[in-house]
Amino acid sequence: MNQYDLVVVGSGPAGRRGAIQAAKLGHKVLVIEQGKRVGGVSVHTGTIPSKTLRETALNLSGWRERGFYGRAYRVKQEISAEDLRRRLLITLDHEVEVLEHQFARNRVQHMRGKASFVTPETLQIIKDDGETIHVTGKSIMLAVGTKPYRPSNIPFDGQAVLDSDELLDITDLPRSMAVIGAGVIGIEYATIFSALDTAVTVIDPKSTILEFIDNEIVDDFIYQLRDRNMKLILGQKAETVEKLENGKCSIKLDNGRVVVTDMVLYAAGRMGATDTLNLAAAGLTADSRGRLKVNAETFQTEVPHIYAAGDVVGFPSLASTSMEQGRIAARVAVGAIAKEPPKYFPYGIYAVPEISTCGLTEEEVKERGIPYECGLARFRETSRGHIMGLDSGLLKLIFSLKTRRLLGVHIVGEGATELVHIGQAVLNLKGTVEYFVENTFNYPTLAEAYKIAGLDAWNRMGEIKRAD
Repeated sequence: MNQYDLVVVGSGPAGRRGAIQAAKLGHKVLVIEQGKRVGGVSVHTGTIPSKTLRETALNLSGWRERGFYGRAYRVKQEISAEDLRRRLLITLDHEVEVLEHQFARNRVQHMRGKASFVTPETLQIIKDDGETIHVTGKSIMLAVGTKPYRPSNIPFDGQAVLDSDELLDITDLPRSMAVIGAGVIGIEYATIFSALDTAVTVIDPKSTILEFIDNEIVDDFIYQLRDRNMKLILGQKAETVEKLENGKCSIKLDNGRVVVTDMVLYAAGRMGATDTLNLAAAGLTADSRGRLKVNAETFQTEVPHIYAAGDVVGFPSLASTSMEQGRIAARVAVGAIAKEPPKYFPYGIYAVPEISTCGLTEEEVKERGIPYECGLARFRETSRGHIMGLDSGLLKLIFSLKTRRLLGVHIVGEGATELVHIGQAVLNLKGTVEYFVENTFNYPTLAEAYKIAGLDAWNRMGEIKRAD
């Protein structure tokens, strides 16, 4: 009764997609989830909550209309933490309901409990009521995700000093906030709270942010942040965090500078949630950050019948790529053919404003010695941008001078994570600058920026010389 073709530990994007894929192929599948409800970090503390928080903040604050009505414009004058949480809970209920229905209709069994290895093929599950059962799997997929990194020298209390999971449960919106860590999570939350008119300071020991994003896009993004009075303290490390008697927090930097703030969000990294799995019993070892090493094509670990997918295997740590990793791993695990995914996938950062990118950055093109040309379009150059009251937003296309093919698309601004898919399709289909010049886009739309950027590059590249 407790033998399965595939046992999946974790029900986040990688786990659920892998489990459903294997079930659709006719295999007996069990999903083990230690959280109160299925969905994993993505649904309960990560992707869905942060994006719901972002959307609620932008709607209630009137952020998108301020280009017309001024910076003081607000849809709701007094926004509370409860306003944000109300929509969050509704969204999470919908997500869980959809996921449970997917499991039911595909006959995926799921169980709540804490799993750990007994042997490479056997897992022990301790249920909430204390009952312990053992299950075996011909194949096992670890899709346990990550948890916030919490160094011992940071006085976390869940109220004034928090990690990114705890931030979702705050009862009052702070007047000021310091975010330690300028990675994706830190930047997303910093800009969301800035849109709610919280005074935000971002602290990071690196001299720049989002190093994997095209530099021109990052420069434009930073300009927008500073233009709305966000403070970026880069190249300086936070050495200590202290809670003061007046309820505020004091952060001492390595150069002696002190930042005093109402709330501190510590968002400097995450750890693979592998510490309770007893990996040694399976013959596996995690790295210093709790992550597992896998074959990039099959997602097999050092133990061939054990797979790992999602954030627990490291970069890019996106819900979208985690889903594909889980699907591919499940197909390999049950002996089905697994095609390699397209070369280029989009990266989305749900900050305010959004950033999305696909393909090579200008820095990568230079490193490879590829002769290239760039085309730029600003959203304020489009009629749709005028209608929406946008005074910012940038789309950048990079083309090869030799083949005229699109090499990269990079966007910062409203709707970036939606717009990027046009560029993604052209990239993977090996399209050229002529696609953007000759194609017709709906008018008025922000997607017209592709035509503007394409023409910008084409004007310098010139027409293709045809033989008579």
